[in-house]
Amino acid sequence: MNGTPRLGIGIGWRPEIADAVEGLTGVDWVEAVAENLCPGHLPDSLVRLRARGVTVVPHGVSLGLGGADRPDAQRLADLAARAEALGSPLVTEHIAFVRAGGPLTASPVLEAGHLLPVPRTRDALRVLCENIRIAQDSLPVPLAVENIAALISWPGEEMSEGQFLAELVERTGVRLLIDVANLHTNHVNRGEDPATALDELPVEAIAYVHVAGGIERNGVWHDTHAHPVTRPVLDVLAELRSRVAPPGVLLERDDDFPPASELAGELTLIRETITAAGTGTSAVADGPAAGAPSAPADSARSTRDNADGGASGAEAARERLALREAALLSALVAGTPAPEGFDSRRLRVQSRALTAKRADVIAKIAPELPKILGGGFRPAFLAYAGNRPLRTGYRRDALDFAEHLLIEGRPEDSAARRRLTLWWEERAGSRPPRRATRLVRVARAALVRR
Repeated sequence: MNGTPRLGIGIGWRPEIADAVEGLTGVDWVEAVAENLCPGHLPDSLVRLRARGVTVVPHGVSLGLGGADRPDAQRLADLAARAEALGSPLVTEHIAFVRAGGPLTASPVLEAGHLLPVPRTRDALRVLCENIRIAQDSLPVPLAVENIAALISWPGEEMSEGQFLAELVERTGVRLLIDVANLHTNHVNRGEDPATALDELPVEAIAYVHVAGGIERNGVWHDTHAHPVTRPVLDVLAELRSRVAPPGVLLERDDDFPPASELAGELTLIRETITAAGTGTSAVADGPAAGAPSAPADSARSTRDNADGGASGAEAARERLALREAALLSALVAGTPAPEGFDSRRLRVQSRALTAKRADVIAKIAPELPKILGGGFRPAFLAYAGNRPLRTGYRRDALDFAEHLLIEGRPEDSAARRRLTLWWEERAGSRPPRRATRLVRVARAALVRR
């Protein structure tokens, strides 16, 4: 048995819809982005929900378990603290990498600002398994990991998504968070059949399920979490439900939040879908799902690792993965050439999507900037970010963007420029650096990139 508790029907808790979530009927549990929570100062809304008996699950987005580096100890400690503060029965993260570079590649660390797919190769699987075991050992509750949506495919992949997930579960005993919207996204963007993936993966290891909306543009499906759930996504949910009764199903919405009545309507559609697809059992599992493989014994892990080349083989796998991920991320955010075997057109789509998301985040964390710059904010930021990778977080990014504009003598409107100067000075220092200082910084950055 996988020990996952019955969760029921849930919705992603976000500050923008906190009141709406509290007012919805039939919500058994919520999921909150872990990095947005402070254990000692939980939002009042979550405190009230917990007092009503609503389960809260922290959902991490920054560990980068699919990256070549081992998980950061502080990030793991922070995730553990959030789980304990919320009294959560489990925590979740993603099968993705979010940064690359560093000592393994002797290059600067680059941040994606987004979840990027790992190659489905033996190297990547080996690294991912070790990273998940490190996380499992550091967390006070079980871990479940989520399949992600992707715009791009890695060349030379050795496994399908279902096969990759099945072996991951076999090696680590980790639980799965299956996002049916992501399965649909990968069907449109990568030609992968959701039914085949569900046939191949161990559905009995599912901890819960995500359902979310998106939109198709020019033959590419964008997993936006900002649009209504579509019928094809509900069809994938029905496919999953025909195979297993998941312990929980959750509606995700991250932007362009609709009225509470529309959220309630989407929750009703989800309930109806899983009920109609059930075959004589409850719509959502009433207890722990049976039959999920437990974590393999240490001796079994050792045998498999020895077959893969032992400790030296593991480090070599990390180095190979590090080089591949750094080359891809550099092409996406720093304008370097596309690695061999990738679809250059699709890489450009992904690159534009990353930059657009970066602009959206800056507009949220520094809302004064769009107000000061007006309609010029977005084109100015996109031009700025085109060859300037995100390195040290979004708040620093916002300051660097403002600094860049001021040194260039923008905005042209003097009143707006004074407001931008004041905004920068209140957050970064007495005055923007002089142009000579900026040129020195640019030259140093160029030397580092070489």
